[in-house]
Amino acid sequence: MSTSKPHTLASSVAETFVDEGPLAKVLPSFEPRPSQRQMAIAAADIFESGGVLLVEAGTGIGKTIAYLVPAILSRNRILISTGTKTLQDQIFYKDLPALRKALDISFTATYMKGRGNFLCLHRFDALQKNHEPFTKIERNYLDAIGEWAKQTKTGDRAEIEDLPDDFTIWHDISATTDNCIGTECPQYQDCFVTKMRQNALESDLVIVNHHLLCADTAVKHSAYGEVIPECRYVVIDEAHQVEDVATQYFGVSLSDHRLDELLRDVQRVLDAKLWTVTEITDELKECVERTRKQSQGFFDSLNLNNMTGDRVRITSDLMAPIAEPGHQLIQSLANLGRILGNIPDATEDVLALSRRSSEVCDQLRFLISASDPNFVYFFETRGRGAHLRASPIDVSEIVSELLFQKMEGTILTSATLTVDNSFDYVRKRLGINQAFELQLLSEFDFKKQAILYLPQRMPDPRSKEFVAAAAYELTNLLAVTEGRAFILCTSYNNLKKIHRLLESTIPYPLLVQGSAPRTVLLREFRSTPQAVLLATSSFWQGVDVKGKELSCVVIDKLPFASPSDPITAARMEAIESCGGNAFTDYQVPLAILTLLQGLGRLIRHRNDRGVLAILDRRLETKGYGHRFLASLPPSLVTHELSDIKRFFDGDRSLDSNGV
Repeated sequence: MSTSKPHTLASSVAETFVDEGPLAKVLPSFEPRPSQRQMAIAAADIFESGGVLLVEAGTGIGKTIAYLVPAILSRNRILISTGTKTLQDQIFYKDLPALRKALDISFTATYMKGRGNFLCLHRFDALQKNHEPFTKIERNYLDAIGEWAKQTKTGDRAEIEDLPDDFTIWHDISATTDNCIGTECPQYQDCFVTKMRQNALESDLVIVNHHLLCADTAVKHSAYGEVIPECRYVVIDEAHQVEDVATQYFGVSLSDHRLDELLRDVQRVLDAKLWTVTEITDELKECVERTRKQSQGFFDSLNLNNMTGDRVRITSDLMAPIAEPGHQLIQSLANLGRILGNIPDATEDVLALSRRSSEVCDQLRFLISASDPNFVYFFETRGRGAHLRASPIDVSEIVSELLFQKMEGTILTSATLTVDNSFDYVRKRLGINQAFELQLLSEFDFKKQAILYLPQRMPDPRSKEFVAAAAYELTNLLAVTEGRAFILCTSYNNLKKIHRLLESTIPYPLLVQGSAPRTVLLREFRSTPQAVLLATSSFWQGVDVKGKELSCVVIDKLPFASPSDPITAARMEAIESCGGNAFTDYQVPLAILTLLQGLGRLIRHRNDRGVLAILDRRLETKGYGHRFLASLPPSLVTHELSDIKRFFDGDRSLDSNGV
């Protein structure tokens, strides 16, 4: 008598990926890939038995399908977090509908965004009732929003196509953690954020991004902050971004703009005349005006205290000369919270403002002390805004405790997770002690599809002569590739200088980051023959251009994090204090992963061909260069432009010549 083996999730998943399986029958672009099937089976084991899985899935493997299929078949509620909106859109609008048809399974999914994307009905009504003075253009937009609010089912501002990105009033009528009054809100049941969360509670798959994931995890202690429902399993795609995003959201930040918003909201409560006690009104008016002046004085003193520049590190000694204006502001904020909290029969909006005032007061006290050794403190100017921040030096324990340990099963995947063929770096940075590991090489044939160009006549990238030499090299290289290139710079300074030198020397359309929104630049690049895009860090990842339109990716310098950056400096000091080597243990691994992300923009399909160019001679002149070279795709390598021309001409003798 024979007994059949139990039908596990892994076996069901394996059957889905066979040559004549449901994916092959329905998905026109599907082709059996052993590495994709291997990843899918490994993911199934996590969804069935729990644990942590680290998967480096090289380009062309199809990692999203590899984890989505077992996620759907598991029938668990699974949280999927992506690093970019592009991938979030792809999963929700493209992959899931295709898999619903291919697997012939009914499942539900919710696309979640941050609160700031949604209209707050309560705040919108309050703004309308206050009869605030608006310009004619602002009033026209508000009227259009009012009509849209009556029809929309989502409340997502993305539905209003002609609403400008810089429409400042949106922040006054959107839902934020600061201003939400939760279940006490008279429009709680009709709230678009409430509806989104209810949909997510009833869904099998919940699609978020890393910013929402970390922001939500950071405020779970708040009665009103949590948006994402409890899930026992999570997939973190583009996991190489998690440390940076977690650093942002698990810190403390206070800006002059945030204080202005608080005082503006208090002023609106005053204007609404929600109470009749004159003494309270007068005291509150005086407190608001005093706090406004002290806020301006405090941030001015930060600027005047030699804290100019994008980011300036702050110590308790550096903060001492301006401690007095800070303490005065703290006292005023405390008084503001006390007055608001003591108003008889105060509405929930007033009590929420009292809580906000107290929270800002506590945060400012923490920031001014600049004394917690687990945080790095710094002052940052961004545009017209001034920010005082404290960021955790090490997020590994925070991420592990607040995210991974709360899950039964966690999958972290990316095309770039290993350094020196090891997951040790990412495991240490994210606090992952025990994990299953799977390293899957790209499905693409880089020896046939790509050639790596390393010019030998370049000066040291730290020298004054480098930018001019880079521009000269780029002019010659672009002549061979006929444009069709991304030039990715490690700094805005280099970008600006190279732009000035190239704009009059190359005959190709030159698109420059900052001249238009990112999506517009990419659309123009795809539609403009022989275009060249000059960009910095935001184009190093999450950008997908297939075909001959992109035939060259150039990196100007090895992307080392600047040791003058406060967070980088603090992390390097922490490593050195523990007996490590900050350069080899932190800066080099981080730069390798960043470089691979940038170069990964080139080959996105098995029919793509092109040149990867790195203008930094340190790859071949410094001892650490071999670590970078060993991490690069196994493509042909050349020092000569003539070989690139032969490559594009299809000269197959390059293989045998061992270029």
